[in-house]
Amino acid sequence: MSAWVGRDVLVTGGCGFIGSHLVEALLAEGARVRVLDLYNAANSRGFLEGLSHPDLDIRLGDVSDQEFTRDVVAGCDTVFHLAALIGIPYSYVAPGHYVRVNVGGTLAVLEAVRREGVRRLIHTSTSETYGTAQYTPIDEKHPAVAQSPYAATKVAADQLAGSYHRSFDVPVVTIRPFNTFGPRQSMRAVLPTVMAQALYADEVKVGSVEPRRDMTYVSDTVNGFLLAGAAEGLEGEVYNLGTGVAHSVGEMIEMVFEVTGERKPVRTDSERVRPERSEVDELLSDFSRARDAFGFTPQVSFLEGLRRLRDHVAESRPTDPTSYTV
Repeated sequence: MSAWVGRDVLVTGGCGFIGSHLVEALLAEGARVRVLDLYNAANSRGFLEGLSHPDLDIRLGDVSDQEFTRDVVAGCDTVFHLAALIGIPYSYVAPGHYVRVNVGGTLAVLEAVRREGVRRLIHTSTSETYGTAQYTPIDEKHPAVAQSPYAATKVAADQLAGSYHRSFDVPVVTIRPFNTFGPRQSMRAVLPTVMAQALYADEVKVGSVEPRRDMTYVSDTVNGFLLAGAAEGLEGEVYNLGTGVAHSVGEMIEMVFEVTGERKPVRTDSERVRPERSEVDELLSDFSRARDAFGFTPQVSFLEGLRRLRDHVAESRPTDPTSYTV
C-alpha cells in the first residue's frame, strides 16, 4: 500500500509546473490534497484548471500572509512547499518582490508548520544557490554563492528552514532539485523555447550556448519529493536531486534537433545573456545522499524526456514560438 493513502497533504505552488505534477501524483497515490496558490482576479487554477477530484481542495491566496497560510496548513500531515517566484530575469527587475514571496512566504509556512504540529515539511530549494560549480559533481557541502537576486532569496529561505529545525525542532527536509524540465514548464525556459523554435520557427535564438546544466525530467523530480516526504529520519537534512550528467546549451540544441528531425540555424543574442558575474556556468549534481537516504534514482533519460517534451509542445503548439526567449 502506498505511504500516501489517506494522508492530508498540502502543496504550496501546486498550480505551477512541478507542483501540478506533484499534486496529480499524490492524488494517484491516495492522498487527500490541499493546494495553496496565488489568488488572481480570473480565479485561475493554472495547470490544475479543469482537474476535478473528490480529494482535491484548491485555495487561492498569498503564501506570505501568515494568518491565511496557517489556516491552509491546519490539519495537514505533510506540507510540500514549492510556492516561489522563480524567473531569474524578473529578479533583476523586482528583487523586493522576490524577498517578500520567497523569504516571507517560507517564513509563513515555517511558522504555520511549527504552530500546527505538521509531521513533515518538504522545503524546495534550487541548485542556483550553489552558483557556478567550484568543483563537480556538486554535493550538499558545496558553498552557497548567490549570483542573482532570485538565488539570494532561495539561500535565505534555506537558511530560515534550517534555523527553524535547529531552534524549534520543525521537521523540515530541504530538497534541492537541479534543473527540472518537462510538460507545463514555462515556454521561457531553455528547453521548451528551443523545442518550440526547432519545430516551428526559422531559427533557434538563445542567449549563450556555453552554460552547462544537469537536467532532470519532471516525473523523476516528483518521485524524489514523494520519497523524501515518506522516509523516516531525514529532518534537518538537505538533499540534491539530479541525474549526475550535465549538458551545455549547445549540446541540448543538438539533441533537440535529433528528436525533432529538424535542423535550424542557431543564433546567439547578447541581450539575452545574464549579467556577466551573474551567469552560472555549470551545475552538475551529486545526488548520492538522496539515493542512499531514500532511494532516489532518476528513471527517465534526457533523450526520452526530450521526446516527451517534443510531443507536448507539438500538441500545444505555441501561437508565436519566436516570442519566447531564453
